[in-house]
Amino acid sequence: MNAQQRLGATTVAGVTFSHPGAFWFGAIAVTLGVIAHLPMYLMAKDMGYRLAGMPMDTPMILGMAAIIVGIAASFYGLYPRSTAANPGTASQVRIKALDDAPITRTHVGLLVVMALGITIDVMKPTTIAFVLPGMTHEYGLESSLNPTGSVPVAYFPLVAIMGTVLGSLLWGWLGDLIGRRASILFSGIIFIATSICGAMPSFVWNMVMCFIMGVGVGGMLPIAHALMAETIPARHRSWLMVLIGSDVAGAYILTSWLAAELIPLYGWRIMWLIGAPTGVLFILLNRWIPESARFLLAKGREAEARAVMARYGAVIVEEANSEPDIDASARNQWGQLMSPEILRLTLVVGCLAIGSGLVLFGFNLWIPSNLRVLGFTEADAMLRNAALIGFPLTFLVAWMYGFWSAKKTVLLLATVTAAALFGFVLAGNEIVQSRGVLYALLVVPIWGINSLVAVLSVYSSEIYPTRIRARGTGFAAGASKAGGVLIIALVAFGIAVPSITAVALMGAIPLMMAVLATALFGIETRRRRLEEITADALQGLPS
Repeated sequence: MNAQQRLGATTVAGVTFSHPGAFWFGAIAVTLGVIAHLPMYLMAKDMGYRLAGMPMDTPMILGMAAIIVGIAASFYGLYPRSTAANPGTASQVRIKALDDAPITRTHVGLLVVMALGITIDVMKPTTIAFVLPGMTHEYGLESSLNPTGSVPVAYFPLVAIMGTVLGSLLWGWLGDLIGRRASILFSGIIFIATSICGAMPSFVWNMVMCFIMGVGVGGMLPIAHALMAETIPARHRSWLMVLIGSDVAGAYILTSWLAAELIPLYGWRIMWLIGAPTGVLFILLNRWIPESARFLLAKGREAEARAVMARYGAVIVEEANSEPDIDASARNQWGQLMSPEILRLTLVVGCLAIGSGLVLFGFNLWIPSNLRVLGFTEADAMLRNAALIGFPLTFLVAWMYGFWSAKKTVLLLATVTAAALFGFVLAGNEIVQSRGVLYALLVVPIWGINSLVAVLSVYSSEIYPTRIRARGTGFAAGASKAGGVLIIALVAFGIAVPSITAVALMGAIPLMMAVLATALFGIETRRRRLEEITADALQGLPS
């Protein structure tokens, strides 16, 4: 009987916790801490829910203490009893069984919960664009809407996106250390806790909490894709993951719709506060998030891996030379991403990530404010409509990536998005003269870049070995956010003016560079098993 079997059912099931009491205590403490912040927000109803300048009351202080204690307790509850890798015990389990299994209720449950989690995750940074106008007026910040303000409003998204860069790298490490499931659920706890952004009276406290929120947001998305890549059968993996990942576009539609409906009634702060109930719902659905069998095998936790594979209807076969050994040469460390065998793929992912980040956190972040400057007071509704127009194309992208070509889909999305951005550069402010042309050009960056980010997340989760897959997806997410940090920093420190033309040009040029890198070094992943892709990557094969 090995160590994992001696631990009993609390770990073998793959859907429970090492210390369940500590986890649920932490989750409840965090939720109650958030609730303690609501009375002050509600009391400000007659003032348009403006809290600027108000001191924190006692319930808020106690609530923050409860949140800190709850986060620590939940992390302890999620931390596995053993994280040391011992792959020898799993050397005879054939992981191909997962790819041969049919789609089951467990697969569907995982996909639905991951879609929910990705939607909640993407709504966080997307919300920033819609709260900036209200935040600018309440705190008297400097922006294109208020040129005489005191502190640049760009500091807020800059701090938030810096948090996402840190979170992507930190969760990449955590995902390979303590597991995909534990890392994902810890992000859910952070989602609940940081909803108190909506109740912070001062701008400084808003930035502090938004930085912490960014840490959790940056970690959730890449680890979710790593888990799905390691779990969904190869013949369905690509198109299903792109379809789920493309909920980035759905998240934008939902966020813009909520902003248009709720902000006029409850102020900009409500956009943060709605994060609490969505985070609680995600945690309550945790039983549909089993740990990755590939991760468990890589860690030598064979009994748990067998239990998880059985949940997915995989018929387990033992043989002398099993496929998990294919990536045995991959070291469980960040430097492996820069190894000679994998460097070209990392360059492709890095170029795509930085280019898409410059668009997502440059063009898309400032577009609500830029449209208002041009006289479009209904900017939120316009962006919602543009997102709705492009949303059906999400299904086309999923089909293309899964059944046509993963590499060619990446190339096409990047090229089309760059072309639309060059269209904004050529049109300039004259774009206001034609609402039809404006809508046509808006659809592509809003839909196209969200689809490219979704495809990139899937692509990066497919090309890296199991031992460093979370790090690889974390790197892709972190590089994307680094592009955002760069362009927001340019704005925050007054180096670049955040006009439509400027941010469109800064996004279009690196995207075209990413197209060149992908064309030269990209690898095809369509309907291929992860172990086959890994074997090619470790041999340095470009395709």
